[in-house]
Order: sequence, then structure tokens, then C-alpha cells
Amino acid sequence: MKARLVRIGNSRGVRLPKPLIEEAGLKDEVEVRVRGGAVVISSSTAVRKGWAEAARKLAQRGSRLLDQPAATKFDESNWHRR
Repeated sequence: MKARLVRIGNSRGVRLPKPLIEEAGLKDEVEVRVRGGAVVISSSTAVRKGWAEAARKLAQRGSRLLDQPAATKFDESNWHRR
């Protein structure tokens, strides 16, 4: 499908037909990037979607998100504050 770039202020845009938007599953917010000389438009996903709920469940089970701190050579050597 061919389309024309249209002026939008100092930028330019492409009008996408409704069937194309629906087929791609696009919503109000999208991700736009360049890959191999092509502009790729994809559905925007929440980067940390579900993290809060997962952390809550871990806390209820008594699990931790991070491992316990491990000593390093620096911690084990004799060092002095100047």
C-alpha cells in the first residue's frame, strides 16, 4: 500500500487506514523505530506491566526480589579510610 507524507507542523506524518490499524492491533499509543532503513510502528506495551502485582505476590510468600549481598575482594581486604 502506498501513502503520502503529510505536513503536521514542522513534522510529517502518514495517515493509516482504519482496517490497517485494526489488523495490526494498534491503540492510541504506539512504538515507532527505524529498523534496517524502514520505519516500524508497533503496539506500545507497558514496560513494567504486572510488576507491582508480581512483587506483591512474592512479598506474601516471603520471597525477595534480590539475592542477599555477597562479599567482594574489596570487602575482605584490609583497607583504611583517608
